[in-house]
Amino acid sequence: MKQLSPLGAGPLSTVVVFALLALTRLPAAESKAPIPRSVSFDAAWKFFKGDADQVEKAGYPDQDWRQLDLPHDWSIEGPFSPENKTGGAGGFLPAGIGWYRKTFSLPESYAKHRVFIDLDGVMANSDVWINGTFLGHRPYGYVSFRYELTPHLLFGEKENVVAVRVDNSAQPASRWYSGAGIYRHVRLVVTDPVHLEHWGTFVTTPEVSAKKARIVVQNMVVNQSTQTRKVALQVSVLDPKGEKVSSATSETKQIPAGKSAQFKSELSAAPPHLWNPDDPALYKVVSQVVEAGRTLDEDETEVGLREYHFDPDTGFWINGKNIKLKGVCLHHDAGGFGAAVPLSAWERRLTQLKEVGCNAIRTSHNPYAPEFLDLCDRMGFLVMDEILDCWKVGKNPYDYHLYFEEWAGRDTRDTVIRDRNHPSVIIYSAGNEIHDTRKPDAAKQILGSLIQVFHETDPTRPVTQALFRPNVTHDYENGLADMLDVVGQNYREKEILAAHETKLQRKIIGTENRHELAAWLPFRDSPAYAGQFLWTGFDYLGEARTWPAISRDTGLFDRTGSPHEIAYQRKSWWGAEPMVHLTRRTGADALTPTDPGYEPYQKRVQLLFGDWSPQNPDPHEETVEVYSNCESVELSLNGQSLEAKDRPADDSPRVWIVPYAPGTLKAVGSNGGKVVATDVLETSGTAARINLSCDRKTLTDDWDEVAYVRVTIQDENGVLVPTAENEVRFELSGPGVIAAVDSGDNESHESFQAHERKAFQGRCLAIVRATSPGTLKLTASSAGLSSSSVTIEASAPGRDRHP
Repeated sequence: MKQLSPLGAGPLSTVVVFALLALTRLPAAESKAPIPRSVSFDAAWKFFKGDADQVEKAGYPDQDWRQLDLPHDWSIEGPFSPENKTGGAGGFLPAGIGWYRKTFSLPESYAKHRVFIDLDGVMANSDVWINGTFLGHRPYGYVSFRYELTPHLLFGEKENVVAVRVDNSAQPASRWYSGAGIYRHVRLVVTDPVHLEHWGTFVTTPEVSAKKARIVVQNMVVNQSTQTRKVALQVSVLDPKGEKVSSATSETKQIPAGKSAQFKSELSAAPPHLWNPDDPALYKVVSQVVEAGRTLDEDETEVGLREYHFDPDTGFWINGKNIKLKGVCLHHDAGGFGAAVPLSAWERRLTQLKEVGCNAIRTSHNPYAPEFLDLCDRMGFLVMDEILDCWKVGKNPYDYHLYFEEWAGRDTRDTVIRDRNHPSVIIYSAGNEIHDTRKPDAAKQILGSLIQVFHETDPTRPVTQALFRPNVTHDYENGLADMLDVVGQNYREKEILAAHETKLQRKIIGTENRHELAAWLPFRDSPAYAGQFLWTGFDYLGEARTWPAISRDTGLFDRTGSPHEIAYQRKSWWGAEPMVHLTRRTGADALTPTDPGYEPYQKRVQLLFGDWSPQNPDPHEETVEVYSNCESVELSLNGQSLEAKDRPADDSPRVWIVPYAPGTLKAVGSNGGKVVATDVLETSGTAARINLSCDRKTLTDDWDEVAYVRVTIQDENGVLVPTAENEVRFELSGPGVIAAVDSGDNESHESFQAHERKAFQGRCLAIVRATSPGTLKLTASSAGLSSSSVTIEASAPGRDRHP
């Protein structure tokens, strides 16, 4: 759900929310104008890494604390150490306790309203106070939550203090890097005493066709005033161009003081502009609480009008079209940002995934930030919204199993009610590789209770679960799998197809799959197999097993966004545009485990190289693989043809054994005898210069916007030098900061918060954020190399990048 008139999350003057409220032009209580419902509460917090007594008290002296803006992940600041209790699971980054405090003032007129604080994610075991009064505790770091501040606030010139304690000290608590701190956005929400309930608007489309969409809007209204109120709901539907296409006004209801009432409106769009992955058209539903002609509260909900379903015989359908879910799993970190990820970083990643043909995301293995789902709505991704990685049986000593009994129902409900209006969300996952299944009777009871929460909170979407070790074969026999609306399974593609053949009424999906050909073919050739989600789309921090590794290299792309060579093979299977890509293979791929994540630890060895610069310059043979969807590919070396090969029926790569010689290796792809794609590799010389490329020429000074500046170390002819390991120094002039640096090296222990980075295989990058309007200039230099610079223009934000 999107709320009206939020401010940007960029740097703001310190504690005085008076200034914020002036900017939003919040009307006085007697005004008939709608009240802007939220303002960013991200700016000017104080942070202390460690624990202390009485910190929640309003008068606690925090003047020496570090001042920063949220979102903030203090764990990513390091340092890396094999002594850190998070271990390889947490990337050998630190854990512990941290405190945040924010001081602010509110005008007297706010005493007539209700004031709330919304936190989109706090990692983890958070406790929140206002002016020394305890508001609540949430152990799960991935859920969004709200507290009301109203009864405890001071108004006028008096100051208020919000204090938040986060505790990650008990480790290991996760199987991957989780981050630490208030790592997602925070908002201050102000409403009339009679207002729409938090996440209280639910929009469904029970009938959708090319001619007409029926839209049902349910609104829950809360009366927090001291008397009975008579209110109605006015609901309007705006099309993607912003034009009103339908409206309705409910009958007036009397709501006693302290009570709630639900309103239901039926509207339509005819003909509708349908939402689908290729054309993600978004409508807005505007809901207004009205009393005697006066608007008390208002919000907007973005929705997509679409019909979809899973079929046991033919898989996934949307708007009458049968498509395959070509998905990836993602973890919630983004390299040097850790868990506090700017939205433009996600936008960059999703754009790259689209370019290789991906159309679906699994939020492994936890809820994501709400703006991530907004982005998927806008970009046309289909989302498996996963809630939990474990139930009552833990995978680590201090993970969610400690809280499951008390919190699982509430965390699941809160996530579903938050996410249920997103057109991108098409299925929920109740768990990943759940170990409770060793005792199927108990597991079925737990699953049944979770499914009940899903279906009661959102009856429009199916529920799955990522079945896997240790009990998956029995889950097909003991009834657990058949409790699911769609049966999900990690890996073992032939096994889930056999389970479908046993019971043809089962709808099936691959919740986690390998990149290899053996996983692709069963999916390609089975109409019933609705989709697959590769492990993973991007390399991620943690789950690194043993030092010195700090990151996991199972992605189509590395942490910086550089594609691994295997990404091009996937593009040749998923993509529609003609493509051809050259790579060298060294050695046999003998390290691929049967059950990824459960094999005895082995140091992973890189086998594929996208260059024609092998370390051995002497005469020898190279195995060259070409990934292409073209009918024919011809390979040549230094202008001499090495044979053309047709596309194999089983989609395997075309392979040549090539006597190595320095020079130019070229692949030419043809369809119907016409050249449609080429790829070239050239042998590199000695490193001579730095080349910079930036993914954008302009920025706004919004926290959620960053620019990625990629460094490649080249020879004098502009060819990447894959052996270059030069340390690159970055200097930034103008109103901005270097937000992070990275290289994608999974064994580097360099700080991400630095102005230098050692190149890995000839590459590294710096990520820049603007702090105010002006011209930014980033220069990269290294001893013995020609330096390079890029210029970026920064302006004030024109719109908000988060809800």
